Amino acid sequence: MTSDDRPTRTTGPAGEPVHEQDAAADGRAVTEAALFEAFGGVRGMVETVLPGLLFVTIYTVNKDLHVSAIAALAVSLVLAAARLVRKDTVKHAFGGVFGVAFGVVFAMMTGNAKDFYLPGMLYTLGLGVAYIVTTLAGAPLIGLILGPVFKENLSWRTRNPGRKKAYAKASYAWGAILLAKCAILFPLYWWADTTHLGWILIALKIPPFLLAVWLTWLFLAKAPAPIDVFAEMEAKEKAEEEAKAERERRARESDVLGRVADDLYQDVTPQALAAEQPRQAPQQRG
Repeated sequence: MTSDDRPTRTTGPAGEPVHEQDAAADGRAVTEAALFEAFGGVRGMVETVLPGLLFVTIYTVNKDLHVSAIAALAVSLVLAAARLVRKDTVKHAFGGVFGVAFGVVFAMMTGNAKDFYLPGMLYTLGLGVAYIVTTLAGAPLIGLILGPVFKENLSWRTRNPGRKKAYAKASYAWGAILLAKCAILFPLYWWADTTHLGWILIALKIPPFLLAVWLTWLFLAKAPAPIDVFAEMEAKEKAEEEAKAERERRARESDVLGRVADDLYQDVTPQALAAEQPRQAPQQRG
């Protein structure tokens, strides 16, 4: 059997067509890249954790609220400045700056070091409620966040019901995880001391986040592909430009045909015919 006679493999190990498996793999890769971009990846996690980790470490050692707060704010500013210097996206770094700044203000105003964590805890609580409420309202928050990243904007709400269902599941997962985290932290805010609260809060930063991201990836990887509304708009604009060019071409052709018709009309006018008759008369007499 020659190489040309060998059967072409059309199914993968799972019995699915190869092109379908390739499309699914591409979809998963796109989803992973989009989630990495939306949530900041490893660097975004570091920028989220480091200021709080520095605060609780310094406070554990010397119990100095002012030094701990200033150090946390300083490192968050350094991280944001590094983003600016590298011309990277700064939304995660500046989010950390504002979060730390609010924590510093609260702690300085009350003199209670635990209040450094209070703004972040309240934000987590509000975000968890927002995930649940927006999903119940038919506009899952995770879809509003990831829609622009996937270049689908809000097309999933009306044109892609399978994807809307996946966004709803992901939003419920985020809401449940964040609210469960709050259920642990808020009692500790009242009962535990600052160092215990701080270390537990740091410990709960990354694992719940990774769980929520993994569940989001799992739901979206099985969902229908996003509708690229930007590509649709570009295709529509291109079609409109081509139609306009075609209309202009036809108009030019019409103008040419009109001028030719005018020339032919001038050749057969009564005046032109009358001018021809004297030349034709001698021929007729002969």
